[in-house]
Amino acid sequence: MMQQPKAVWAVAFACVVAFMGIGLVDPILPALAGQLDASPSQVELLFTSYFAFTGVSMLVTGFVSSRIGPRRTLLGGLALVVVFSALAGASGTVAEIVSFRAGWGLGNALFIATALAVIIGAASGGVSGAIILYEAALGLGIASGPLLGGLLGDISWRLPFFGTAVLMAIGFVAIMVLLEPTPVPARKVSLAEPIRALRHRGLLVAGLVALFYNFGFFTLLAYTPFPLHMGAHALGAVFFGWGVMVAVFSVFVAPRVRDKLGVVPTLSVMYAAISAILIVMAIGESSPAVLATCVIVAGAFLGIINTVLTEAVMKVSPVERPVASSAYSFLRFAGGAIAPYLAGKLAEGVSLQAPFLVGAAAVLVALGILTAGRRYLVAAELPAPHQQLPPAGAIALDRRAA
Repeated sequence: MMQQPKAVWAVAFACVVAFMGIGLVDPILPALAGQLDASPSQVELLFTSYFAFTGVSMLVTGFVSSRIGPRRTLLGGLALVVVFSALAGASGTVAEIVSFRAGWGLGNALFIATALAVIIGAASGGVSGAIILYEAALGLGIASGPLLGGLLGDISWRLPFFGTAVLMAIGFVAIMVLLEPTPVPARKVSLAEPIRALRHRGLLVAGLVALFYNFGFFTLLAYTPFPLHMGAHALGAVFFGWGVMVAVFSVFVAPRVRDKLGVVPTLSVMYAAISAILIVMAIGESSPAVLATCVIVAGAFLGIINTVLTEAVMKVSPVERPVASSAYSFLRFAGGAIAPYLAGKLAEGVSLQAPFLVGAAAVLVALGILTAGRRYLVAAELPAPHQQLPPAGAIALDRRAA
């Protein structure tokens, strides 16, 4: 997995920075609420606008990429993130930041969906190795985002946004220099293809499972900073520990567990564990030590889920990988969009424990869908191919069933 072309490492580095944006604002949420005179639910809209626009924009990534090529799509997405993250840092109100996070989400969608396809197409070691590399970048980004947000947020809430703009600019230059121009695919992807792809039961089941799982995932990620009652630096440290667990378990543990138990049993055990952790967090809501421990431990299970579920999606879908990735990501980011705002409203109007309990229930729904639809995920149980894959420029033309 480590013996990859320079272009793959350039894209992977940009992936790390892109995924920093998910956890970057975690440590500064309480500071934003206090300094900009906003309620928790208003601040949570930073996540909602980001994931809502990321999810909807996923439906157009294949359309754009098939017309201008993967490389230009990557660079365009990075450029949008640079611009909108800098604008967010220069904002004066929560409403302004929320609107700029939406533009940030659009850029992230163009980059993320295309990056996975490019890495799979250009990496050596087969689909499994490429996805593990992608998940490693995801885990490292999720881990370093809160750490960077905590360190810079301790100085000013604006600095994490400006820091992301600078790092994304570096990623832009790295891809421009190291990733060779890719040809525009001969076949143009229509706007309707990702939606039509969801007619395939295996992809639809995986997407719905991811939607409800991500509801619980982002409840934990976006809401927990408020009941933790910690400063930006301490919050950054907690979520850094969580992210490290995500990265380590997604790369080193997930393949072994999947090979031993199988895809569906592995996901079933992990979902049951995440639901149990959220219930414990509801019971121990008043204890920062309990919440911090649960957050970090949850990272291990989340890391395994991310790798196993992503690989399953790539294997069960009969459509091209970029289209499958767009359709799947559209559904999963819907959970990430709804959960943060709803968590804030539940905390304000019901109880501080309610967001965790609703998140646990959502993950149990994911488990129920997985169990009911396991027959549609049979292809995910087949051994992953290890042959050399086609070059990145050809990935959008790949019509083979995974």
